Amino acid sequence: QAQVEESGGGSVQAGGSLRLSCATSARPFGEYAMGWFRQAPGKEREFVAAFRWRGDDIFYADSVKGRFTLSRDDAKNTQFLQMNNLKSEDTAVYYCAAGYPAGPSRIRWASEYMYWGQGSQVTVSS
Repeated sequence: QAQVEESGGGSVQAGGSLRLSCATSARPFGEYAMGWFRQAPGKEREFVAAFRWRGDDIFYADSVKGRFTLSRDDAKNTQFLQMNNLKSEDTAVYYCAAGYPAGPSRIRWASEYMYWGQGSQVTVSS
């Protein structure tokens, strides 16, 4: 069982910034991908951003495009989520995920990821 360790998160006022980090011991091969999902109280877990280990494509949810930036450090099997211009609707628990989605069309599906972090609370006050 691979380990997934998250760090970052916290509380910020609307318009502020936060950064999440995630390191995993999952093995990058084949269709390996890492990403972020979030879950607000009373809502389902939703896709935020992800990248495929093979290639340079980064996928974002429409709600965070232009505000969130996903970056990677392949040597350390680590990813970072820089969140700028945060809004109150970004308040949620953010989960790091790693796995082997069966192709780019499934990279936004939480069910395609095997390994999950413990979750990091992000609270944005208006």
